[in-house]
Amino acid sequence: MSPPIAPVSEAVTEPIPVLTERPRWRDTFVALKAYNYRLYLIAQLFANTGGWMARVAIDWLVLELTGDVALVGLTVALQFAPTLVFGPWAGVISDRAPRRVVLLITQSVGTIAYGVLATLVLTGQVQAWQVLLTAAVTGTSMAIDGPSRSAFVSEMVGTHRLRGAISLNATVFHLGGLIGPAISGVLIVAIGSGWSIAVNAGTSAVAVLALALMRARELVPVFKQQRSRGQIREAVRYAIGKPTILWPILLLAFVAVFGMNLPVLLAAAADDTFGTGAAGYGLYNSLAALGAFVGAVLSSRRRALRLRDIVLFAGLYGAVTVFAGASGWYPGFLVALVGIGVSRLLFATGAESMTQLSTNPGIRGRVMSLYLMVVTGGQAAGGVIIGGIASSFGPSWAFIVAGGAPALAALVVAVVLARRRELRLRVDFRRPRQLVRIVPRLAA
Repeated sequence: MSPPIAPVSEAVTEPIPVLTERPRWRDTFVALKAYNYRLYLIAQLFANTGGWMARVAIDWLVLELTGDVALVGLTVALQFAPTLVFGPWAGVISDRAPRRVVLLITQSVGTIAYGVLATLVLTGQVQAWQVLLTAAVTGTSMAIDGPSRSAFVSEMVGTHRLRGAISLNATVFHLGGLIGPAISGVLIVAIGSGWSIAVNAGTSAVAVLALALMRARELVPVFKQQRSRGQIREAVRYAIGKPTILWPILLLAFVAVFGMNLPVLLAAAADDTFGTGAAGYGLYNSLAALGAFVGAVLSSRRRALRLRDIVLFAGLYGAVTVFAGASGWYPGFLVALVGIGVSRLLFATGAESMTQLSTNPGIRGRVMSLYLMVVTGGQAAGGVIIGGIASSFGPSWAFIVAGGAPALAALVVAVVLARRRELRLRVDFRRPRQLVRIVPRLAA
């Protein structure tokens, strides 16, 4: 049974204390003491690098085959739309079935799908509909995979190491994002996109092998829910009843729909705005990934999770994205891409950590399915919206809308939280490192 739902008014902006003092650098990697997690993380480094390579290659392949930026957005949508259909059901599976087995199946499906697509590209037989079909198949696999993958981390490392593991996951994901697009850009220019997709099929197979080699006896036992009616409704009520779950997911919805479609935005910028082609597209992805890597390291150094910080990061992310589209200055655009990566990663790791640490383990799979449903479903809708805006009004307006909506949402949530907790903004020029702070009204 899940614990009683906390009142909505309770602890809206209180920090979730994870550490009592700033962590030492060696403590940042404490989750690696778990054998299964070490194996998992090493495999994910390969899989994420290959995944980023394939992501860049597939988006560019669609652009080459059709010349239509809107179809790039449709490709992104097909990768993420299945989560809208299968997301809640995937959460129930995660809370009922062995998560490692679920991951073995879904990862194997992805390996086969990308292998077939790579073969078609390398033999010159590929057509646009085949790329779209592959996006739909892998998107369905990802929809089922997501909740189990998120919740499985706590089985490998335990709750006390969970936040560090989430930061390490983000670091490895974006390290792959730093390496993968750069390699993919070179391969696309030199020998075509097929080899990038083929590499991803191989690295995905490495991830399958790592899951198969794990020591099942070292996994943290998790109570599995029995079949019953209303389990999805239970998760929705649970999430709505906890402010530390509700507000991050609400902000995430705006960031996902409007601000998490960088492949569409960067493809449009490389093709229309700056005319830098595939090499520029790979560079732009790498700069954003570099910023995200920095953000992941900074995230692992934080002592506590505060809802006000998550709101701030969402607003900062939106503001930097607007600047990237409005400046029109190429060096400024490149710098802004790094800023986008840093702020997005700080927001994403903070929101996911707060959601997982606020959730009872017995319902974590279903809650994370809601979380991932917002992420991927939002990206599915956003891919079409932002792709359409880029195609009709140009990349600059697409960047402005992509950043403006999350920034506005963060401002509204900040006002609501300020009114509920009687908080106010303090500007203190005597403390440059704490120039702007949100403080209780009585302390002001």
